[in-house]
Amino acid sequence: MPSAGLAPRRVVQLSALFAMFALYTAQLVSALIPYVPVFVAASAAGLALDTYLQYKQPGLLSLLGKIRFDVTVRQLLRDMLILVGLLRIDGIEPLAEQSPLTIALLAFYALHFVCQAVAVLVRRTRALPIVTRNIDASELRLSAAPPRILARRQGHRLLSFAAPGTVGLLITAATTDALWGGIGLAVSIALLGGGTVYLATWLLPKKRALSEQKVMAWLDRWLADYKPTVAMYFSGGTSSAYQANMWLSTLSEVDGKPLIVLRERFMVQKIDATDVPIICFPKVATMFSLENSTLKMVLHPANAAKTSQVLRIPTIKHAFINHGESDKLSSCNPYAKAYDEVWVAGPAARERYQLADIGVEDKDVVEVGRPQLSPIKRATGAPRGTYTTVLYAPTWEGWDGNPGNTSVLLAGENIVKHLLADDSVRLLYKPHPMTGSVDPRAGVANERIKAMVREAAVKRSGARPGPEAATELVRRAAELDTLTSTAFRASADEMERMMLQGSPDGDRQSAVAEATAAWEAAYWASFPEWEHLVITDARPAIFTCFNQADVLISDVSSVVSDWLTSEKPYAVANTSGMSESDFRAGFPTVSAATILTPAATEVPALLAAVRAPETDSHAEARAELKEHLLGPSDPPSLDRFNDAVIALCDRADERRVRMESRLAAEIPGQRDTDADEFAEALDSDAESGDTVTA
Repeated sequence: MPSAGLAPRRVVQLSALFAMFALYTAQLVSALIPYVPVFVAASAAGLALDTYLQYKQPGLLSLLGKIRFDVTVRQLLRDMLILVGLLRIDGIEPLAEQSPLTIALLAFYALHFVCQAVAVLVRRTRALPIVTRNIDASELRLSAAPPRILARRQGHRLLSFAAPGTVGLLITAATTDALWGGIGLAVSIALLGGGTVYLATWLLPKKRALSEQKVMAWLDRWLADYKPTVAMYFSGGTSSAYQANMWLSTLSEVDGKPLIVLRERFMVQKIDATDVPIICFPKVATMFSLENSTLKMVLHPANAAKTSQVLRIPTIKHAFINHGESDKLSSCNPYAKAYDEVWVAGPAARERYQLADIGVEDKDVVEVGRPQLSPIKRATGAPRGTYTTVLYAPTWEGWDGNPGNTSVLLAGENIVKHLLADDSVRLLYKPHPMTGSVDPRAGVANERIKAMVREAAVKRSGARPGPEAATELVRRAAELDTLTSTAFRASADEMERMMLQGSPDGDRQSAVAEATAAWEAAYWASFPEWEHLVITDARPAIFTCFNQADVLISDVSSVVSDWLTSEKPYAVANTSGMSESDFRAGFPTVSAATILTPAATEVPALLAAVRAPETDSHAEARAELKEHLLGPSDPPSLDRFNDAVIALCDRADERRVRMESRLAAEIPGQRDTDADEFAEALDSDAESGDTVTA
């Protein structure tokens, strides 16, 4: 059953399709009769509708393109029907007047295909073998992108430049004066011809990108100069960037020269603001330039299909750091055996790997804590305001189809219903960004829950912050957007963004942190304390929602582990079908939680315990569980993380020394004749170790 939010959009799309084909039919029939008023109106309306859909319904037009009814076919059909109409209208000479118009129209389409060919060439010459951010790439002769309508928007270009010609032909149809059609087509040809010539200037040497060989040579020089020691490697889909973003602050503070390595071009802009250099290697062949660098170890926040490619580099050590601490089976993936070490927060995760018996040896598990949890504030007692703020943050359905993964399907609506029934509750609903990506039913349930929360919010009333609060939020958002470099001109392409996102200017990360805090304060101040909120954007982040909430309701996920830093009460939904005792025994993270059944009838008791801390029977257990899951507070997590980085880098150095000794032993007389030259070559050529044989 489609969600309520999708139905209106589908109605609009179907209506647009019906209108488009109705206009083609009207154009054809009125051209054959001929009936000039309807013919002119239908032709003009068809062009206007197509232009409107280019901007408002690009997805619909993409579907038409898949059945070979793309913008070129649609406009060509529209123009051919106009020519048919001109043949049928009395007063227009076919040979003396229409033939030149037909030739001019064909010339326009020929020019359109030439322009499209030039656009393809320009885009290809501007596609570099790597994409960088926070790196001065001025040596690569980067340049600003050509206008988007010329280089990348074929449909918009064709319809915009065809409009004068179409209008001229329609005036000819109305007046039987071929001069108007000639003028219109001449304007269209001039516009398209001029645009093509202008676009072709990006093929000149001054605007063309360097060759792949020169770009990779530049990268080798940059790596040799920067001397990276530790990198974070990430690959994933459009909604998975949060898995890497949660580690940015930690990576920026490690002892060494950090680097971020990505595999998908689009991901470069998905990474949040950071001063750490970013390099994207779309092709595995170019990524192997890392083997010829000083890089010693790589951190992996997620398992991805392309992870195996970087694991082939023998000179680098690898540590799996995951993107959260969770009791779910997926947190103990057998793929973890591929890494040199598995870094976890505390003893609970170490035990989890041993119980899972998937081949990860205990000696390879390193407890480092969760250094990124420092922004989470500790509990301060009972809620001080009129309202108890509840954060409901369910996880997504996962890949394995286990009904216990997410509460959205079986318990979500019941949980929200019970919360909204309490007039003293303020609900913050923040679903996982991937909800519904595997099981459409979860997406539908998520939409229903959001509708419930929004409907309840509309029913509430009371004093609201003045307009100055909204103005302040807009101002803070603009400042933050400027700092995070999310604002580019519409025509900016990958190369232009590389040019604009070169070496960071000053300590941008600190400035971003300050601006983020100011934005968060303005965000919460822009809403009254009683208003329910649905939070689906990347901002505000989950940790700032933690600090607003008095209690959390979630599923078995890393959200629960992170929440325990606050030591505030929490509840976990049990939709697994297990008994409560088995559920608590099977998932250590829920041992200090209130367990909610699918009916969620336990919600009122949970709220009562939050409002009266003296009745909270789980307070002491939460403090103990926090240390079991996240490790001790002393030494600080960041110190333990840095110690692990240094230790693994040392292991990489030790391996390098062993390989140098082995290579020297395998080459007779090398030590006696040119030992110094050989060692120097090893330093510059990349610790090529296992790839070199006698």
